[in-house]
Order: sequence, then structure tokens, then C-alpha cells
Amino acid sequence: MAPGATEPLLAPPRQQRRRRAWGLAVTAVLFLLLFLLSASGPLRPRLFSSSPERVPLTLLAGATEKGAVCLDGTPPGYHLQRGCGDGANKWLVHLEGGGWCSTIEDCSNRRMIALGSSNFMKPIRFAAAILDSDQLQNPDFYNWNKVYVRYCDGASFSGDADGRAQDGSTLYFRGLNIYEAVIHELMEKGLSNATQALLTGCSAGGLAAILHCDDFSARFSQEVAVKCLADAGFFLDVKDISGERSFWSVYDGVVQLQNVRKVLPKDCLANKEPTECFFPAELIKYIRTSMFILNSGYDSWQIRNVIVPGSSAPDNSWLSCKNNIRNCTSKQIEVFDEFRNTMVNNLKLVDDKEDWGIFVDSCFTHCQTLSRISWNSPTSPRVGNKTIADAIGDWHSGRSHGVKEIDCEYPCNPTCSSLLPT
Repeated sequence: MAPGATEPLLAPPRQQRRRRAWGLAVTAVLFLLLFLLSASGPLRPRLFSSSPERVPLTLLAGATEKGAVCLDGTPPGYHLQRGCGDGANKWLVHLEGGGWCSTIEDCSNRRMIALGSSNFMKPIRFAAAILDSDQLQNPDFYNWNKVYVRYCDGASFSGDADGRAQDGSTLYFRGLNIYEAVIHELMEKGLSNATQALLTGCSAGGLAAILHCDDFSARFSQEVAVKCLADAGFFLDVKDISGERSFWSVYDGVVQLQNVRKVLPKDCLANKEPTECFFPAELIKYIRTSMFILNSGYDSWQIRNVIVPGSSAPDNSWLSCKNNIRNCTSKQIEVFDEFRNTMVNNLKLVDDKEDWGIFVDSCFTHCQTLSRISWNSPTSPRVGNKTIADAIGDWHSGRSHGVKEIDCEYPCNPTCSSLLPT
């Protein structure tokens, strides 16, 4: 007989009722705890780890003297969270994204926000996916030194020029200097002692990770394991629905206005226009360092800005579709299928690179390493039965050889949640 079965006989009626109520309360609490312990995803870190503290902004020392300043001339900044345990000498450096400015007017406007001036940058919390310090959420990188480099130049950390704003003030296109000066300062703060280093970025920052990958790797000895990860940075040179290469015009404006030639592969420049060499499909031909390409084949940002920019559909006939792929007609989906197939074809080059990795899902989303829902949760997209965290972790650690996961066409993947960031 269970011990509890004799308990009523040992207690008077009032105490018996109290003990029964207490027992039910304890059971309920234990049940709740067991339920939560069995859960995963965004809920768990909030309940079972302390809320992450804000990581302060560190402004680059001697920025003006180094010529490494934001568009408005203020010093650039970054956020550094120190690693611990076996991650004390491992470093993850993330380059922030945020589009580009390809005209004087666009770049001038950026000076009034954090994408062009450190005057508007605030402390941040490292509580997102690959930056998370929760081992359950981020098992491969949770205790690494993690750096979030702020983006304030408008050219994927690549510009090297000055411009003149309409009000007569100077616009500083110093993205390349910012990248070099920040990396140099981080080297002095311990990056030079790294045993492993990973350069990452999302969107325009993902393009920056591609552009600077080999340079980043060259700063370490051959004994250091250096790799790069480009999230949502594989931008395509394709025509929009009106037949125009409107996105080419954007990139061409960035390349010409901000003078990004110094970061482009010399072998590419010998045969092609600089603007063509700014696209990842060309860049990956020349990269020697191990890289992981993460992208949606139905990238929500590229659908809205590359395939269906506002200028291509002034009658708003595509508005509902480009805001939510679930609203698209079969004919509209066919246009996106062609975009996806172009991306997959461009990435076939990676098949011959054994130490590279690929994860191309068919979800309507953009930037997946900075979202807990996308990264490693019950609602994360899965390709080949792997979450993004699984695939990147397997590639980076070498747990699995040849991590190259390419999804089928939309809407084949049932793990593509409507909760994903778009």
C-alpha cells in the first residue's frame, strides 16, 4: 500500500483536509514544473534563466583619428559579452544589417537614426538565438565571447569615400575603416587569443560577412579554426516583375557612391563590373575560408524589395501577396519559385566546397539566426529533420560531414510557421 493511503488515519479531520489541500497544491506545482521542463523554445529561457542584462555600447577608441566614423562623423560602436568556461577563448563576431543607402539623400536621412549615427545607439540584450547565453537554446555558442558590431555606414562595412550632403555637411562613407578598426580593437581585447572564431552577419551584415570572410580569417594563425556564416545575405541580381533590374541599380548606387572596390575580389574585378562583383553569386567563387550560407528561398525582404519593389507594381496588385505569401495566387507563387530556383542554381558551386554548409528553407522569412523562433524552438523550420541551430552546429563542430540542406518548393514544408520574422 502506498504511504499516503494510511495518512488519513493518522490525522484528525481538519488536519486531514489541510494535508489533502496541501498535497493537491504541491502536485499541481510539480505538474506545472514538469510541463515547463519538458517544453522548449522561447518560453524556457524566460522562466528558467535570469533575464539577460543589457550589454552596453562600447564606442571605438580614437575613431576620428582612424578615419573610422559613422555617416555623421560619430564614432561607431559594438557590444561585447565575455565568454566563460570552455568558451573563454572562442569568439563570435556578428555584423549588424540594415539595408544600404545608395544616394546622397538616403545617406543623409540615415544620420538621424542608429543606422547612421551612434548618437542613437542604445544598450542591447543578447537574448536572441545565436547570441543567446542559454545552453538549451544555443548549445554550440552559448558561452562564447560574443560581439555585436553596429552598422552605421550604409554599405555593408565596405565604403571608403566622403560625400557632401545637401546642407553642405560631410557624409562619411567609412565602412571599411570601421570594420578594420573594430576588428583591430577586438584583437587587443582578446580576439587575438581565440582558438575558434566565427564571423557572422544578417542581411546587409550577411553580405558583409561574405565580403570580409577571407580578410577576417587571414588575421589568425593556421591553427585557429576560423569560419564565416552569412544569414539572409545571399542577394540576387534578378529582374523585378516589371522586367527591370531595379535592385542592380541600388547596388550600383552603393558601389559608386561609397567606393567599395577595395573589398571586392581582384580576380572578379579583372573580368567584371564592380557592381556585379558586389553580388554574392560572384563573391563566393573567390572565397577560400569555410562558410555557411543560410537563406530562405522565398526571402521575404527580397520578395518585397528585389522582385516586387514599389516601382514595379504601382497599382498595388501585388501588395497583399508580397506582405504575406499565403495571400499569393498560383501565378504569383510561380514568380517566386523562379527566384528560389535561381538561388539554388547559384549555390550549386558550393557543392564542390566540402567544408562549406548550406541551409535553404522555403519559409517566407528573413534573418533567422537572430530569432529564437527560427533558431531552435518547437516552431523552428526544419530541413532534413534539422533545425537551423542543428545544421549550423553540425557544420561548425564537424559533427556531420557535408551539411547541405535545400528545401523543396513552397508550400511543401509544414514546419514553416506564420510566427517566423518577416
